[in-house]
Amino acid sequence: MAAEPGIPEPDGAPLFLLDELPDDAELLVDGAEGRHAVDVLRLAPGEPVRVGDGLGTLAEGTVVAAGPEGLRVRVSARYEVPAPQPELVLVQALPKGDRGPLAVELATELGVDRIVPWTAARCVTRWREDRVDKGLAKWRATARAATKQSRRPRVPEVTEPMTTRQVCGLLADADLALVLHEQARRPLAGVAVPSSGTIAVVVGPEGGLTDGEVLAFRAAGAQAVRLGQEVLRTSTAGAAALAALSVTTRWS
Repeated sequence: MAAEPGIPEPDGAPLFLLDELPDDAELLVDGAEGRHAVDVLRLAPGEPVRVGDGLGTLAEGTVVAAGPEGLRVRVSARYEVPAPQPELVLVQALPKGDRGPLAVELATELGVDRIVPWTAARCVTRWREDRVDKGLAKWRATARAATKQSRRPRVPEVTEPMTTRQVCGLLADADLALVLHEQARRPLAGVAVPSSGTIAVVVGPEGGLTDGEVLAFRAAGAQAVRLGQEVLRTSTAGAAALAALSVTTRWS
């Protein structure tokens, strides 16, 4: 069954993700996904579900069997969901503890397309060489789980950690680059936001941005902006910015 471009109407059906989505009339959701569907959600034959590959392809169907092997789904329609515009990129300074996964979870639910872990000068948390893979795995697993929860057709990319110099290169290539800064005079609401291209948002660590980081980002073409009078945590500021940007672009 060939996939058609478009966006399926929301219907409340749960979403399951497979590493590959075969072009078959029936799909088997097995492994951890299948166990969750059968043992936790207790889905039964006849119930509607969606199965995706996390890259924009979605299959709609109904459950025909649920058991030890997992969930067997009969496909009724397939869609190739185009990437949303504009592309939203979050450059997230490494928060401490579980606030990193929290930032990833919130950003994913609010539509981020790419998350860049950034080792800022004042980060309390440091991913040493022997911890990079573990940290990335946790962030990527969180993004995948939040994608299913929010029923998004695409799992956001979590890139390798970047240095300040590398982040500057990313900002220079963006169509709009913003740095959240509590001392900025310009509110985010006053920025002209493009309807296409790439928008990058930088969120600093708990200790704040250094003057050198702010100057480097401005030299790369970024604008320093504030969200409001309140000072948000690094784990929630990115989500707030993404929501504000989406109001005038994707949600309008």
